[in-house]
Amino acid sequence: MALPNARHLRQRGQDWLLSCADDPAPVLRAWAEEQLAPFPSGVHWAVAEAPLTQSMEAVKRIGPAGRGPVLADVSAGRAWWLLPPELGGELDDIWHLTVHPAGWLLPCPPLLYPVRGRVWMEPPTGSGRLTDPVVLGAALGPGGSARVTEEAHG
Repeated sequence: MALPNARHLRQRGQDWLLSCADDPAPVLRAWAEEQLAPFPSGVHWAVAEAPLTQSMEAVKRIGPAGRGPVLADVSAGRAWWLLPPELGGELDDIWHLTVHPAGWLLPCPPLLYPVRGRVWMEPPTGSGRLTDPVVLGAALGPGGSARVTEEAHG
């Protein structure tokens, strides 16, 4: 069985992202004009915002099998983690993490190239996988310097 190539995976990820838009047509127009397109949180995912430096370290700690999409803004030094929409209080004790309310708009670039300093640090794959908030909390919280093990992913 042949493995999908990188272009095919990026397209699947972009198709998934477009499926999360209220209306894909304005998103595609914005991207064609090299603009960011807003995606609402709440129905498809929750959004947690963290400093970029800590997020880069957390990406390494969590490892590829446990990560969902992570959007970064290199100019602002921020990152946004896409989490399950039914997020509870799992991240309440992580002081440098802001969980945005449902309906909050996340301006996103396409998967293929950055726009205005925003780039997918961990792009969507099309699988719909989102980062487990407990695993993210372990990676960002006190003692987060320890590598998050695969056992923590269930």
